[in-house]
Amino acid sequence: MKLLIQGNNIAVTDSIHEYVKQKLAKAVKHFENITSKIDVHLSVARNSRIESKHKAEVTVYANGTVIRAQEGSSNLYASIDMVADKIYRQLRKYKEKHLTKKTHAHVRTGDIIEAAPVEENLIGDRTPELPAEIVRNKYFAMPPMTIDEALAQLELVDHDFYMFRNKETQEINVIYTRNHGGYGVIQPRDTF
Repeated sequence: MKLLIQGNNIAVTDSIHEYVKQKLAKAVKHFENITSKIDVHLSVARNSRIESKHKAEVTVYANGTVIRAQEGSSNLYASIDMVADKIYRQLRKYKEKHLTKKTHAHVRTGDIIEAAPVEENLIGDRTPELPAEIVRNKYFAMPPMTIDEALAQLELVDHDFYMFRNKETQEINVIYTRNHGGYGVIQPRDTF
């Protein structure tokens, strides 16, 4: 299992590194056979008005599935403890739901993406520029899935929404958590 720890506004000392390694090793101990990589991002807010200054975000890659959790508190070690507990619960939930069924084969990212040569000049006659609003780009494979499978993924990533390719229509859909309870799905529609 590969463990990557990064810090933002904090130096990741040897003691912090060991503490994270110990806590996450304990959290994923029973799931090592499905876990390939763990990314940990620790950050400290510099704003004195923020109560939960110390934030720990953990992303676990398990059998091609992304399981993510984040926690914040006034103490970095407490945040690490809470996020490790949350990751353990999510991994257990994932294993109970998906690995005991064995009803369908999971598609790996490498099987979906076709290897193609990259053009030498990707920019062409355009001038390269990034919009001022974009802070971060993320790329991930979108294997076709049902709405129920997308809902299960939404619960694992600890976000308010999850984008997926609908198995029936092959279109990109978004499933989201509604403010007043329940879930919603955004689907494209032809304009008239």
